[in-house]
Amino acid sequence: MINGSCLCGKVKYQISGKLGDIVHCHCQSCRKAHAAAFSSVASVSDSDFQLMSETPLSEFESSPGKHRYFCRNCGTQIYAKRVATEHIILRLGSLDDDPDATEKNHIWVSQKASWYSINGELPEYPEFE
Repeated sequence: MINGSCLCGKVKYQISGKLGDIVHCHCQSCRKAHAAAFSSVASVSDSDFQLMSETPLSEFESSPGKHRYFCRNCGTQIYAKRVATEHIILRLGSLDDDPDATEKNHIWVSQKASWYSINGELPEYPEFE
């Protein structure tokens, strides 16, 4: 089982199967919705995803046929769902456990934030320095 939750802890979920490959989406709606340079996501089969809390999620149709579901208390996005699909698009920032999945690619780089470099030209440090 893979567990996840929102920032305030009112929404909890479990995943009983494997996640799809990790994709980093740079589209404008993901950047706006997450207030970040991109959103890291992976597909999860509908049958493998289960909400464990009774707190209902709020939803927003961010583009035709695509709904984003989030905690109505703290605003954490949990997943998105497109009409007529059998999977959700899980927002990986809400995971509590290691998903044991592999990064695949960056998508919608044509809409990438101008101030973010995908190639990571900045140094990387294992701890805060």
